[in-house]
Amino acid sequence: MKRLPIALQLYSVREDCARDLAGTLKAVAEMGYAGVEFAGWHNHPAADLKKMLADNGLRPAGAHIQLAQFEPANWEANADFNQALGNRYLIVPGIPAERRKTLDDWRRLADFFNQMAEKAAARDLRIGYHNHWMEFELLEGRRPWDVFFDATRREVIMQFDTGNALRGGGLAADYLQRYAGRAETVHLKEYSSAQPKALIGEGEVPWPAVFELCETIGGTQWYIVEEEYRPYPPMESVRRSLEALRAMGKI
Repeated sequence: MKRLPIALQLYSVREDCARDLAGTLKAVAEMGYAGVEFAGWHNHPAADLKKMLADNGLRPAGAHIQLAQFEPANWEANADFNQALGNRYLIVPGIPAERRKTLDDWRRLADFFNQMAEKAAARDLRIGYHNHWMEFELLEGRRPWDVFFDATRREVIMQFDTGNALRGGGLAADYLQRYAGRAETVHLKEYSSAQPKALIGEGEVPWPAVFELCETIGGTQWYIVEEEYRPYPPMESVRRSLEALRAMGKI
């Protein structure tokens, strides 16, 4: 199986980024992360962000970008910024509640993502969607995640979050097989029914199966660590998760 690079979703250390983005990127690189996924630009232009990454030997593994930025009035500026940064992966991190009330809403969203995937491809960019847990909870008798990804073209990235999915009843193995080749970036997050703030390796995610599927049929290009429910200070939590992956032989 191939060895995949590991990035950090910067939402995990958002307070540190707001105080000192350059210093935070330096510390993340020194831990051993190969890249980062952005969660906001912290008022920096793309050229400055690109230089910060280069100065620390980091690569862009994606960015979480709100759905509104893909609307026609905002799309070109959004695409220009990411191309200037050198980032190909534009991932929507969630859908406003008023746009996901019914399964027909999810079908309309799938149509929108299909259109945007075509526009993104023309700019050598990729668009995708990141799950929380509610996409796996039944709505009108079906799981919204199934409805959405059954209706989207293969070019729409399935950014599977292992911990969020398991919390909602979605099993990573099922979805990595069902949508083989579409999990180009995967969020590595733990879930424990007994310990809400478990770090990677301390809960119920079946890591060996996840890694095997990502590294064979998943089409995965990046593993991305995200720590939302941090038991330690943010930088310590993401360091410990990376060390757990090192102990699993992923580095």
